[in-house]
Amino acid sequence: MKILVTGADGFVGSNLVRELLKRNHEIVAFIQRGLQPVTLAGLPISFREGDLLDPDSIRAAMQGCEGLVHSAAHLGVWPYYSEIQRKVNVDGTRHVMELALELGVRRIVFVGTANSYGYGDRNNPGTESRPYNSAHYGLGYMDTKREAQELVLKMVKERGLPAAVVNPTFMFGPYAAKTGATLMIDNILHQKLIGYTPGGRNYVAVKDVCVGIANALERATPGSCYLLGNQNMNYREVFNLIAEVLKVPPPKLPVPGFVVLAFGVIATTLAKLRGVAPKISYRMCRISIDENFYTPEKARRELGLPQTPIKVAIEETVEWLRGDGRI
Repeated sequence: MKILVTGADGFVGSNLVRELLKRNHEIVAFIQRGLQPVTLAGLPISFREGDLLDPDSIRAAMQGCEGLVHSAAHLGVWPYYSEIQRKVNVDGTRHVMELALELGVRRIVFVGTANSYGYGDRNNPGTESRPYNSAHYGLGYMDTKREAQELVLKMVKERGLPAAVVNPTFMFGPYAAKTGATLMIDNILHQKLIGYTPGGRNYVAVKDVCVGIANALERATPGSCYLLGNQNMNYREVFNLIAEVLKVPPPKLPVPGFVVLAFGVIATTLAKLRGVAPKISYRMCRISIDENFYTPEKARRELGLPQTPIKVAIEETVEWLRGDGRI
């Protein structure tokens, strides 16, 4: 199958292209104009430059494709809201899906985020049926990704768009971006954290996410949604695991929620006064004191989602970061 992958040079995209190549698919990588797709260098794939806000460039890239994975997105969390983020995440998704209908693409997967569903605690984790409850964080990324997902599902219901939705949790693995897993590992390695916050997340290996996406592309029913995750861990647990892999002491001090929030207020205020992005904002601090836990049971059952141990995924991340000269 000839498949167009948007955001092909990103964290998910770089791993997904390799998974799809293993399955003998023909890949067209849609890359933002002017960027060098170094994570895809040497792979037997076609490249098309363009922009999600330029429908003509999308149409040219999509010609002749039977499959589509839309993973491109504006990921920024500072400023909290921006017009360009909404245009990319919502309008860009609309352009991609409209053209997929126009050109008769047969199989589509939209890559969302786990936070598009309501999170829960360890005993009652979030599922694909739980209503969105992250609006109170006030982050444009979460809100626009949720809006884009609703747009896709509406097009499935009303216009027969052949699309399924996947929602990864926090990922570890090779080709990681400078934020997320990379930042967490760097902070532990260089002892930048004095302690850990009360909250937690669901973690998953990016290679498992890509198996889930590829399986969804091949067999998911249009309109179906899947949380792609693995293990729920609080921050103390995941920091200890990272420190074990790095062979360094883990952060040992439990930091109360009110202290975390006070730090967030101060850091955000100082960043605004200096005209720079805060290393951690107040709203990110709010997330860090909550248990953003989910269950991937549906994806395990229906997509055969693998469950690589998180320690192995961390080891693979560290190995890649060292090989790339990042740590």
